[in-house]
Amino acid sequence: MMKTLNIGRRAAVAAMALAAAVAGMAMAQQQPTGTPVRIGSTLALTGPLSSTAQIHKLVGEIYVEQLNKRGGLLGRPVEWVVKDDQSKPDLARTLYEQLVTSDKVDLLMGPYATGAILSAMGVAQRYNKLLVHHTMGIPSLAKYDMSFPAWSLGSDPANTVPSTLFDALAAGPRPPKTVAVVTSKFPSIQFMSAGAREVLKKRGLTEVLFLEWDFGNRDFGPIANRVKDAKPDFVWVGAIGLDGNLLLEAMKKIDYTPPQHFYLYPAPGPLLASPDAKGALSATIFEAQPPFTSNFGAAEFVKIYSERAAKAGFPDTAVETQAAASYTAWQILEAGVVGTKSLDDKKIADYLKTHKVDTLQGKLRFDGVGNFGDDLMRIKQIQDGKWVVVWPKEVTAGGAKLLAP
Repeated sequence: MMKTLNIGRRAAVAAMALAAAVAGMAMAQQQPTGTPVRIGSTLALTGPLSSTAQIHKLVGEIYVEQLNKRGGLLGRPVEWVVKDDQSKPDLARTLYEQLVTSDKVDLLMGPYATGAILSAMGVAQRYNKLLVHHTMGIPSLAKYDMSFPAWSLGSDPANTVPSTLFDALAAGPRPPKTVAVVTSKFPSIQFMSAGAREVLKKRGLTEVLFLEWDFGNRDFGPIANRVKDAKPDFVWVGAIGLDGNLLLEAMKKIDYTPPQHFYLYPAPGPLLASPDAKGALSATIFEAQPPFTSNFGAAEFVKIYSERAAKAGFPDTAVETQAAASYTAWQILEAGVVGTKSLDDKKIADYLKTHKVDTLQGKLRFDGVGNFGDDLMRIKQIQDGKWVVVWPKEVTAGGAKLLAP
C-alpha cells in the first residue's frame, strides 16, 4: 500500500513539473524579442485638457504592458513614445512631425481631443501614415481615408447623440419644455451643441437661453446667473474637462441648482466627485456594468484599470467613456497589425476598412463618413455616487431608470 502511495506521489510531482515546464516554454515563446515596435503619440498632459488626458495616458500604459506580456506585436516588444502637446493643437502638429521624422516611430496613435487630432491627421496624411484616434468629435472633418475612430459617435452625432438624450428625457419622469444651452466654443463641443439646438427645436421644445464661452474660460459666474434667470427645465452644458465642475461651483455660490442637467464631455471623475453634480447626465460609450463588461477584453481591463487608477489617485476608478475609447483605439491598432501581420500603414488601413474589429464597445465597422460606423452613444446619470447607464433600456443594468428631482 505504501509503495503504491509513493508511486502516486512521484507521478503527481512529475506531472506538476511537466506542467510547469510546458508553461515556462509557453511564456518563453510569448516573450517578445528584437527591435521594439515604436508607437508615437501626444497627449494633453498639461493645460486645460490635462485632467482627462491623464486617463488616456494610464490606459495606454496598461495596454502596452498587456501587449508585451502576450508577445508584443509581430513577436517584437512595443514601446510607446508619448509627448506633451500642452492642450495646444499647433504644438501637437509639431510634435507629430518630430515623431515621424526624428523619432522615426513605426506607427501613430492619435492625441486627445478633436483639435489636436486634426493636427495629427494632417501630419499623418503628409507622410501616408495610419492614424487611429480615440476622441474625434466631428466625423465630417475626418477627410483622411487612413484615419480610424475609436469613439463610436456614428457619422451624424450632432443629430443622433442629442436625439438619444432627448428620447431619454421624454421617457423620464419630468420631460422638459424649456431648455438652456450653454457651451464651450471648443470645436467639437460647439458642433454638438449646435446640433442639440436643432434637435430641441424640431421636438417643439423652447430654447430660453443660449450662451457660449471661450475654451479655457474659468469665470462661470455670469453664465450661472444667466441660467438662473432663464429658469429652464433642463440645462444642456457643452462642457469639456472641468467646465462642468466650474459651472456647478458658480451656481452654488448664487444658491441655484439646475433641475435637470447634462454635460457633454466632462472629466468624469471630478464631476462624479462634485457634491453639486447629483443627478447630472452625460453621454457614454461604455460603463463598468453589464452588458458592457461582457464585450471583448472588457472584464480584464475593468479590473486592471480600477487598481491602477486607485494607485494614481484618480477620483473615479471605474472604466467609462474616456478610458474605453482609449483602450478601443489600441485594440483597433493591434487588430490591424495582427490581421495583416505587418506594420505597413496602407495594408493595415485596407484591412480595417474591410473587417469588423472586436472591442470592448462591441464589434466596430469603419465604412461610414470619416471611417465612422455606428452611433453607440448612451445616456448615463450620477445616482448614489456612481455613474449609471439609464438609456436606452436594453443597455441598462438592474432596471436603472433616469431620475429627476
